[in-house]
Amino acid sequence: MGMKTNCISENNTEANCKLTDLVCLPHTLLPRIVVVGGGFAGLALVEGLKKQKVQVILIDRNNFHQFQPLFYQVATSALEPDSIVFPFRKQISGYKNVSFRLAEVQEVQPSINTIVTDKGSLTYDYLVLATGTATNFFGMENVERNSLGMKDIRDSLNIRHMMLQNLEQAAITCDDEERDALTNFVIVGGGPAGVEMAGALAEFCKYILPKDYPEYPSSIMNIFLVEAMDKLLIAMSEKASSKTLTYLENLNVTVLLNESVSNYDGRVVQTKNGKRILAKNLIWTAGVKGDFPKGIDQKHVVKGNRLKTDAYLKVDGQENIYAIGDIAALISEATPKGHPQVAQTAIQQGKHLARTLVNIINKKTVNPFKYKDKGSLATVGKRRAVADLGKLRFGGYFAWLLWSIVHLMSISGFRNKLLVGFNWVISYFSYEKSKRVIIRNFKHDSTTETPSKNNSNHDLEKDINSQKSSIDA
Repeated sequence: MGMKTNCISENNTEANCKLTDLVCLPHTLLPRIVVVGGGFAGLALVEGLKKQKVQVILIDRNNFHQFQPLFYQVATSALEPDSIVFPFRKQISGYKNVSFRLAEVQEVQPSINTIVTDKGSLTYDYLVLATGTATNFFGMENVERNSLGMKDIRDSLNIRHMMLQNLEQAAITCDDEERDALTNFVIVGGGPAGVEMAGALAEFCKYILPKDYPEYPSSIMNIFLVEAMDKLLIAMSEKASSKTLTYLENLNVTVLLNESVSNYDGRVVQTKNGKRILAKNLIWTAGVKGDFPKGIDQKHVVKGNRLKTDAYLKVDGQENIYAIGDIAALISEATPKGHPQVAQTAIQQGKHLARTLVNIINKKTVNPFKYKDKGSLATVGKRRAVADLGKLRFGGYFAWLLWSIVHLMSISGFRNKLLVGFNWVISYFSYEKSKRVIIRNFKHDSTTETPSKNNSNHDLEKDINSQKSSIDA
């Protein structure tokens, strides 16, 4: 397959590149594989290709890999962001056939094997889309405008600053209703991210709030977890769901099942069943949608804005474009909705596609992708977790210990593992979250007018009290 080089430089270096409308790349006669996205899937693919006779170009809008499972710990001040991010250039240091480019891909042009980025264009022989997902607000503009998702390390920092700013403001205000709004938290979505966030906030309320904010009782901070289905952790077993509900209730989290949010104006959460919750903190973990550049025919896009692929992870209708990770939907009789959008799927697909591409280039037989379910884990605060491992279903301390080991080993970089492990040891014995600093002011990009408080005081209090009473009963 003939190569199109974007920039030729001597001795396979990039020193002699000139500024053009092209992204400057090293000269090579090897097949070029462009990987868009450095999440779990993209990095697993790069790792599998690092010693092969191919040129690999990794492109990402960030210059670092993010460990998403621990975003909630950054949001609740348990970890600093640099503990769970790792620079791509350090990751690929020593990979002679891999280059990184900081750019955002805007369009794919399959007819000429080209991608267009905000920094210029480049050609490929094989293109792999591993761009992941974005928060899905299901078309609710007010909710999107006034709440925060948790799909990026910046989102986690925004949540942290929002929470701390509101708690500080609650100590300042003399308005009881305003204080309630500032100290009430609503988490939408009962999957792992929502459950883990609710557990972490509950422990913050129990152990940190009384020490840091003696101006008001910790009981003023109410945490609501809203789930549209009739159980939490819908992808896990009934036992895991039941235990999780018990753990959260023991932490005084108000869990609302069979309930969904219909509107949020920045102050009042409205549900489809008519409930209203006074809260200035809404964290949205209720859904995701595929996030990929334009240029792929919409007829190859399926539910959840995911790219439909064949059994070899090739995008339908394309000859040399592949999709892996959360963005990919391998539809079959065994997986009519595609594979679960979790890290294990992404890692396995990345490793499999590396072998597949090498075999295609060497004209060898390729095998279809087969997912191996290694089980699921979710934690609910410290020393509590649930685990589904094959036929084993258990919860409690040992599940939490297993969760901790698995996540610690999955973090990129020895330094990051050491930092996270050290922070966890400190927290284990003290419940201390020492990262409670506001380093920049957070403000919602919202033009929504706050509604009159006088019209809703009694009804809102009645809603909140009745919801907590029903849980206690």
